[in-house]
Amino acid sequence: MTDALTVTGLSKRFGDVAAVDDVSFTLGADELLALVGPSGCGKSTMLRVVAGLHRSDAGSIVLGGVVVDDADVAVPPERRRVGLVFQEHVLFPHLTAAGNIAFGVGKGRDADARVVEMLDVVGLAGFGDRYPHELSGGERQRVALARALAPRPALMLLDEPFASLDPNLRARVRDDVVGILRSSGTPAIVVTHDQPEALAIGDRIAVMREGRVVQLDRPERVFHEPADRFVAAFMGEADFLTAGAARRDLCADVPSSVATDALVMVRPDDVAIAESPDGDARVTDAEFRGTHWCYLVRLPGGGEVHSIGSHLVRVPVGATVSATMTPGHRPVVIPAAG
Repeated sequence: MTDALTVTGLSKRFGDVAAVDDVSFTLGADELLALVGPSGCGKSTMLRVVAGLHRSDAGSIVLGGVVVDDADVAVPPERRRVGLVFQEHVLFPHLTAAGNIAFGVGKGRDADARVVEMLDVVGLAGFGDRYPHELSGGERQRVALARALAPRPALMLLDEPFASLDPNLRARVRDDVVGILRSSGTPAIVVTHDQPEALAIGDRIAVMREGRVVQLDRPERVFHEPADRFVAAFMGEADFLTAGAARRDLCADVPSSVATDALVMVRPDDVAIAESPDGDARVTDAEFRGTHWCYLVRLPGGGEVHSIGSHLVRVPVGATVSATMTPGHRPVVIPAAG
């Protein structure tokens, strides 16, 4: 089966800034790729170049086996069969929900039927005669998705599509959108700065930094086997110790082949603490997070790690504790290049 998208050596500069710098990846025919990274790393620029809103400076883009951007070819956006959904919804205020979707469909014998079908697909049957100001934020985002899907695009590009929604609505709309994309078999790239969101929705995750993709892999690999310290810290709470300190202060299972001064990552769920008058560690801070407490623990060697504990039991700040690795967990060795 032909990949939905193949990007090879793609670069885009704005003056002296390399917004996208020699990026290569493929997207499967029904794959969802979560594209994450800090602000200014090139995520949105990447989407705009793939969509044809910006011309690349180097490299090539192949959509469904057809070259749409390289040194010799520049297919305009309207001919790339790419659907776009942005954070701001970008609906026409003077058109109803049905009118907005119809704009995406265009004219034809089946246009009206397609509008009705898409309203039903996004769960807005009966909302077709409402104007954008009469819809909630989540409903407007569904209309935007319906409009983008209506022409049956070969690829969907979603740029921070849920960022403007409140947390509870965001999770619900996100799940609905992902369900729609999967049920329709539409491949998509979703840009987000929300790491848990990326882990939840992506078949794979691409982590960008300064215009480059520094790791591209399955969510569990990116989280548990980060390519470097940047990825480790960006994809979730992480503390870093030398292998020697982890062995000494947490009785951690670090292979003997790992050098004492090598850097290892420890996540909060890796560390278990228990109050003990004989403990050699100390709780220096505690943060209640509803479902659990998160403690900052100073180890005897001076290093600090976070530890997650039950929301039913609070360990007071200043308490002396024993700190060990949770059974079955071990520190992750961070490659020296990171």
